[in-house]
Amino acid sequence: MSYRVLVIPEDFRKDQYVLEPIITKMFEAIGRKAKVLVCRDPLLGGVDQALRWERVQEILLRYQAMIECFLLLVDRDGKPGRREALDRLESLASAALPPRKRFLAENAWQEVEVWLLAGHDLPSEWAWKAVRAHENPKEQYYQPLAEERGVLQEPAEGRGILAREAASRYSRIRSLCPEVADLERRLGA
Repeated sequence: MSYRVLVIPEDFRKDQYVLEPIITKMFEAIGRKAKVLVCRDPLLGGVDQALRWERVQEILLRYQAMIECFLLLVDRDGKPGRREALDRLESLASAALPPRKRFLAENAWQEVEVWLLAGHDLPSEWAWKAVRAHENPKEQYYQPLAEERGVLQEPAEGRGILAREAASRYSRIRSLCPEVADLERRLGA
């Protein structure tokens, strides 16, 4: 039987296309067969909603009967206090969930599209350190890549196509994005 995982993005409308294939590969990397689902109800509509315990609790109560692992995945957006907010939610969720149910939270530096970019060979003039540090990597790096690849007119501006390609190089994502490696380590523990 598959381990059932619910990915909770800050806004599923575009993030689902990036997160589902990468998280699926993450579970393969730790040797777990997982059915990865993305939370579409409720639509959180932004990081402020995703960081509110009341909203997270609502999702846990709704889905805990059918889900073994909850993953809250949000953008860091250059906010140094984001990790502390996620730690607080992990602590509250751990106390609220029944035994053998897990809740982990992680923030992508600076946006989940950076995880997607990590799985691609980028133009030589793009320094990886600059990509990860940029306040708006979607606009500065993701959109030009999607345009160059001719996928901007696809659903979610090509995120599904490019994320599946990136996920096929998951070990590269893990090596370039320390938060991905850390989440994988915590899931494997």
